[in-house]
Amino acid sequence: MSLFSPFAICLASITVLAVLGLPIGYAMIGGSILYLLVQGQDLAIAAEQLLQGLRGSFVLLAIPLFILSAELMNVGSLSNRLLDFCNALVGRFRGGLGHVNVVQSVIFAGMSGSAIADAAGVGRLIIGMMTRDGRYSRSYAGAITAASAVVGPIIPPSIPMVLFALVSDASIGYLFLGGAVPGLLMAAMLMAINSIVAHRKDFPVEDPVALRRLPMITVRAFPALMMPVILLGGIYGGVATPTEAAAIAAAYAFLISILLYRDVSAKDAYRAVLSSARSSASIGLMIGGALVFNYVVTIENIPNSLSAMISGYDLSPLGFLLIVNVTLLILGCLLEGITILLVIVPIFVPTAQALGIDMVHFGVVVVVNLMIGLITPPYGLLLFVVANVSRSGLLPIIRDILPFLLALLVALAFITLVPDVVLWLPRLLGYSG
Repeated sequence: MSLFSPFAICLASITVLAVLGLPIGYAMIGGSILYLLVQGQDLAIAAEQLLQGLRGSFVLLAIPLFILSAELMNVGSLSNRLLDFCNALVGRFRGGLGHVNVVQSVIFAGMSGSAIADAAGVGRLIIGMMTRDGRYSRSYAGAITAASAVVGPIIPPSIPMVLFALVSDASIGYLFLGGAVPGLLMAAMLMAINSIVAHRKDFPVEDPVALRRLPMITVRAFPALMMPVILLGGIYGGVATPTEAAAIAAAYAFLISILLYRDVSAKDAYRAVLSSARSSASIGLMIGGALVFNYVVTIENIPNSLSAMISGYDLSPLGFLLIVNVTLLILGCLLEGITILLVIVPIFVPTAQALGIDMVHFGVVVVVNLMIGLITPPYGLLLFVVANVSRSGLLPIIRDILPFLLALLVALAFITLVPDVVLWLPRLLGYSG
């Protein structure tokens, strides 16, 4: 590829537009249109690819619905009830609120599928609890909140896994199942690091919740705890598709917040819908841009060329996965995860399939990489989110998050080397891959 080839011009224009501050979705559309212009092709192809891609993918409807259910949880008392329940379970140990932080992310993961929603929503509440009366530093509270939020999109449901299914044709249901055990493994490792740090820094021990209060706390949280049961039960019971289950989850969050708990006003509901619409539009814009750019990548035959080049090196499946891990971790330091998932990952998919790598295993490895990228300096988006929420400096948060980042990298290596960690549960429930 020469420096002045149409594809090189396309890449350069996307880079320049993004550096100038244009949203990456617009930058990809602009660069792709310039490619079509230089190639002498019909410019209407860009609109055709965008419209057909968005209209023809029923699974994409799950994304705004998962986002809406998370927003409805954040404006009502669902989050507070879940935090009370988590505190009753693990708050009594040293560094207990750190454990509560991780456990609430695991539970909240079954409702939203979004790391940003977790950190900005429930994360705001738990950071306030941890920093009250100076029990934990703001930077540590922000660090463990960001690290635990990474677990959210690994445990089902997961918005990034929906997008991976879009670019790879892998089964969403089995991808969701494949993320369950790795997500729990990552959560356990985060809690282990929190325990070590808590004993070393002598973090406080919370007053234990009396046993007689546990039944009442559980009853108060029970409707919220049932949400992931209804969501996943509908999918794996064959009652609903993932998209239909996402609609059920959003409706369930709306009904229990308004009719059962009665703590969401019409104004709150409107604000939640408006916020979820903005987030969904932002993601939709990136998806649209990626669909147009992926047409350019396909025309240039980049995936097949990459596959042929890698085949020439006679790489093993494990060698290829290690290259993918390193590439995605480096890109995660610089780019937004959804952009990588929609633009870079489709280039790797044909090679992974040619090497016989299971798509469910590959999808979980990819998503874990991208989630770790959210807390990797210098760009890690979650670092900026929790710095704003915790009102702490970015550098102290980066310093405190390093042990958690190392633990997650160890978990990633284990998930990559031992595919059965991912595939055991899907196979147990009928997956033949």
